[in-house]
Amino acid sequence: MVAGLGAVALVLSCQRAPERPASPPAPPAPPAPAGLAAAPLRVAPEFASAPFDQPREALIPPGWSIAVWARMPKPRLAAWAPDGALLVSVPSAGQVARLEPGGPGAEPARSTLLDGLDEPHGLAFAGDELYVAESDQIDVYTYRDGAATNRRTLVAGLPNAKSPDLRGAYAHALKSVVVAADGTVYFSIGSTGNISAEDRDADPPRATIMRVPPGGGRAEPFAVGVRNGTGLAIAPDGAVWTAVNNRDNVADPRTGEVYMAYVNDHPPESVARLTPGRDLGWPYCNPDGGPAGLPLIPDVQTNPDNSRLDCAALPPIEQSLGAHAAPLGMSFVTGVLPEPYASGALVGVHGSWNREPPREPQVAFFPWRDGELGDAQTLVGGFQYADGSRWGRPVAAVAGPDGAIYITDDYADAIYRLAPPGR
Repeated sequence: MVAGLGAVALVLSCQRAPERPASPPAPPAPPAPAGLAAAPLRVAPEFASAPFDQPREALIPPGWSIAVWARMPKPRLAAWAPDGALLVSVPSAGQVARLEPGGPGAEPARSTLLDGLDEPHGLAFAGDELYVAESDQIDVYTYRDGAATNRRTLVAGLPNAKSPDLRGAYAHALKSVVVAADGTVYFSIGSTGNISAEDRDADPPRATIMRVPPGGGRAEPFAVGVRNGTGLAIAPDGAVWTAVNNRDNVADPRTGEVYMAYVNDHPPESVARLTPGRDLGWPYCNPDGGPAGLPLIPDVQTNPDNSRLDCAALPPIEQSLGAHAAPLGMSFVTGVLPEPYASGALVGVHGSWNREPPREPQVAFFPWRDGELGDAQTLVGGFQYADGSRWGRPVAAVAGPDGAIYITDDYADAIYRLAPPGR
């Protein structure tokens, strides 16, 4: 079912994240990256359950502040509504939550905007139209007066774990969606597995970014070979960018062997500008080197003689993050933050699950200039201690109408507010 604001929503607005076991003592923190300083994470008493039952510090630009703005179970992607509310997807609950900001320092009022959905993930607005990417379809709603109504299905029959041919085997079923200024809709379809080459020939093809023309119509592949392009955003110049979770357990092309010393740093996670028909290479080609202008080289396990796909013929990947960093939500900011963060891309970096030592979670910032993204910088860090243990894992970061950045964290069940001085 689909629910607007009503009695059920008001009851749900009072729910909090389930109680968690008390946190162990915090181990030593790693050194702060250049340009950042340790700052206490501000936590209101009502939010002080684990992992905030003991003091936490984040690494942020000097003079900035960071606070727990809300607690809710497993928040993922987010979008600001025209009425100033923050919408947050909760795929694990099949819901989209609506958080209405209160006064300074006040807890936002939370309600359930949509319920009974199939793993809703990506959220995007075009005027008063709300686009929601479920695991099996893309829907459009009319959003007015804090309610989402008039549901229309833009694209149906998308692959997910319930698809008969997949028999429950779908590692990347969550989908993202963005809408360009001209009304073109782009959405992601992730791969079913790590190196499932058959995804490229499926109908619809998986491991793609799909395009729906303005006004609706058939969805067609816009870019292919995109293993899991969860990060999807429209740049200030209208270009479509994606941040990709690339493959795991890749073999060293020099030896054909899989070993941790090589896997730890290969392949980098792609951050790429998409153009019609672009191929990012997966699973036959992998980006190599970095951080910018990464060539693609043959995958020795799937394309040893370069015959499946000519990797050298593919354009270099524009930017990257470290291997297994797991970039998720991506958004652009322009004129919201002070220099040197006034214009650029924000990427929620979840951190690795299969690297030793673990790749750190963070919010990354890529400066934007003349249609290009510069090298990644850490905007928010400190979520991981020196021993590899963590208290948080960012998913997405979006600029709010108040000039602050709001960061979702599905590990700590929290949303943070990162504020420059005076905000």
